[in-house]
Amino acid sequence: MSVPASEMEEVGSENLPQELLPSLDHPQSPSGKRLKSSDQDFVIIRRPKLDRENVPGFSWDSLPDELLLEIFSCLCLPELLRASGVCKRWYRLSLDETLWQSLDLAGKILHPDVAVRLLSRGVIAFRCPRAFMGQPLGESFSSFRVQHMDLSNSIINVSNLHGILSECSELQNLSLEGLKLSDLIVTTLAQNVNLVRLNLCGCSGFSESPIATLLSCCCRLDELNLSWCFEFTKKHVQAAVAHLSASISQLNLSGYQQNLQKRELCTLIKQCPNLVRLDLSDCMLKSDCIPEFFQLRYLQHLSLSRCYGIIPRTLLELREIPTLKTLQIFGIMPRVIIRLLREALPHLQINCAHFTTIARPTTDNKKNLEIWGIKCRLTLQKPNCL
Repeated sequence: MSVPASEMEEVGSENLPQELLPSLDHPQSPSGKRLKSSDQDFVIIRRPKLDRENVPGFSWDSLPDELLLEIFSCLCLPELLRASGVCKRWYRLSLDETLWQSLDLAGKILHPDVAVRLLSRGVIAFRCPRAFMGQPLGESFSSFRVQHMDLSNSIINVSNLHGILSECSELQNLSLEGLKLSDLIVTTLAQNVNLVRLNLCGCSGFSESPIATLLSCCCRLDELNLSWCFEFTKKHVQAAVAHLSASISQLNLSGYQQNLQKRELCTLIKQCPNLVRLDLSDCMLKSDCIPEFFQLRYLQHLSLSRCYGIIPRTLLELREIPTLKTLQIFGIMPRVIIRLLREALPHLQINCAHFTTIARPTTDNKKNLEIWGIKCRLTLQKPNCL
């Protein structure tokens, strides 16, 4: 038998344990009066109507929006989505832009429409490497506010990728490492004139003309990684080095063997005189290229690994670069020669880093990964503070 709402309110049922609610089906009796039953005796105790204002504790409805938002900020993504279904007010607050500033969906299977909807909530930092977006993009949205995006090594078709990037015009840091691109995508990236870091390592599917357009428009680039791009011909390399910005301080053009030689190196140094970190590993550079590095007055880190045309003796000339701190020459010479070089160049750290960090969003394997030093708060995992 159901209990009328008015009767429940009269006895203050909001604080009654669920196991006592069935007792409300019996007629009321004076306080303390014992009623007989065929099974057992029990006592119904009359309770006064509760005054909500005097009851200790709090009501969620009485909390201000600011406090609820602070509570919501401690939730991971699944918990926030569940909270959004409690009531209209919580749904409205769950969409507040302050909760969606940074989002991490690394390694997940994600429908492109879902990714677009999430980005449209005001996401500033979006980390989604190794994700899978296989379905066609069905809707179009207004421009995104995202400034830092990592889609490295994701599985996403060219059409969907262009649909997402075409709505981005405020990007400052972008990593598309390992993705298949197109001329249209590379040209679209040129609308992000405030790009500071760009990682296109291992990308493919674009010609030399769009890369020239991109580098010409993004004149604020500080870090650029164009290494090991698939089917990157000599024309690609020449177009890239000819349009490099003087603002670039960190550059990775490794992996081009016959396509990057002394001529391209000279153009590169002329275009980027302020280089601090330079990686030209796996290129066909010879010993006569060493004096060209003397023009880089701020060079601190140089990588020439597997540049087999360089002989050990000429590396001693690098002492003419007073700012140089590290030198990577893996694969060029045996250990005994490396030891002699370390003795001859004691101010240099030789072969101290196997992997480049230029323009890469993540440079370590910590459990809570960051992108370019930004920790994504909203993830599919519970925050460490909980």
